[in-house]
Amino acid sequence: MKQILYIALISLASTMLAAAQPQRIANFIVKENLTQNGKLAIIAVDSAEQPLENINGTFVFELNGFQQDLSFHDGVAVVKHPLASSTFVFFKHKNQDDSIGKLYYIHKSERALKPFKIYGLLLLIIPAALLLIGYLFKRFLTVLVVLALVYAYFNYSKGLDLSKIIESIFIAIKGLI
Repeated sequence: MKQILYIALISLASTMLAAAQPQRIANFIVKENLTQNGKLAIIAVDSAEQPLENINGTFVFELNGFQQDLSFHDGVAVVKHPLASSTFVFFKHKNQDDSIGKLYYIHKSERALKPFKIYGLLLLIIPAALLLIGYLFKRFLTVLVVLALVYAYFNYSKGLDLSKIIESIFIAIKGLI
């Protein structure tokens, strides 16, 4: 009888501890919503990018600096507003421990949205390599001017912001440390 009571108490305590664990989003990916209505879905994933279906509730995200409360159901939340055109979007989520930020280029075609993740270190390595090439070969100065014009185009018409690029680089560097 004592053993049954002891086992019952242990199982009750373990279920109470399991229910008391806070939900936390440590990683996420961005996909198009399954209904293909021009909206994005944010999926909570683990470190192996497997969906976490136990995430439910409202979590605060920043999308290009605008704060939004996203409701997660079975690990998936849908952004409230549809995208009108292709754009850069910086997603950021703050936990109690740290913050997660990811920069995506969302390509909108007639049929679907295709998110492309832009890695923070590439935002540092590519311009450094271009500057090195430009320094070594002064004839490529024209190429650098053209690239600057392309950057200016994306900056003003597609929502790419220098502060978001720098923040993405710092988050990528913190991820390496």
